[in-house]
Amino acid sequence: MWRHTLVSMLILLLMAAPAAAQTTTSTTTETATGGNDPVYVPDVSHWLPKAASRESLSNSLQILVLLTLLTVAPGILLLMTCFTRILVVLALLRQALGTQQLPPSQILVGLALFMTILVMAPTWQRVQQRAIQPYLNDQLSQLDAISTAGAELRGFMFDQLKAAENEQDVYLMYEYAAKRAVPAGEVLEERAVPMTALVPAFILSELKVAFILGFRIYLPFLVIDMVIATVLVSMGMMMLPPVLISLPFKLLLFVLADGWHLVAGSLMASIS
Repeated sequence: MWRHTLVSMLILLLMAAPAAAQTTTSTTTETATGGNDPVYVPDVSHWLPKAASRESLSNSLQILVLLTLLTVAPGILLLMTCFTRILVVLALLRQALGTQQLPPSQILVGLALFMTILVMAPTWQRVQQRAIQPYLNDQLSQLDAISTAGAELRGFMFDQLKAAENEQDVYLMYEYAAKRAVPAGEVLEERAVPMTALVPAFILSELKVAFILGFRIYLPFLVIDMVIATVLVSMGMMMLPPVLISLPFKLLLFVLADGWHLVAGSLMASIS
């Protein structure tokens, strides 16, 4: 019985609510929804305080900024550090060994990540000392801190470009960004190159260096594959996959030469 009574009361309330809302809040609803405008954006400025300083930001906006930084951070790590070079070389090494999914991709990415942290530690320390700490101590504004941190990353990328002798990549991207051809005798200053042109030039340089290192690593394993294939053909064992026989020899050579140590050392030595 009480269930039927409750349902009846609920129906009456639902029927009465639209009439009451129509008579009392018609003006408010029209203002909030913008009438019949389908792209109307309500004005919420009177609900939120003005962000005149860092202290006036609400917790929700701070969380939004933090999430935005966390979203951009992987892109910065991938494109503006040596992570690309290390990961490409390790992937080519795994392919040269012929071990398919060993080591797993998670292991290679983790190794590349920690090697990147190790190599980039001096740059991160300079960013910490010259940009982050002064900003936290109210000695620098937010824009000045970002500019200082960007200058440190810019210096690192230019050092790698000069060490690899890939300055032509910078000229290529700069000419496209500036919409003009750079004369033969003109030398570009670091400050004149925008980050939108420097970052893709740096990526091209890192890919070029990574493939050169990968070729040098790939070459001895390719020789082993060719020798094993020749021996199998001469013995009339053409139906036997050469990779099945060459894999133990490649692993033996790699272990005896302490390959992981040599590869890691070569990668860190290639980053000036």
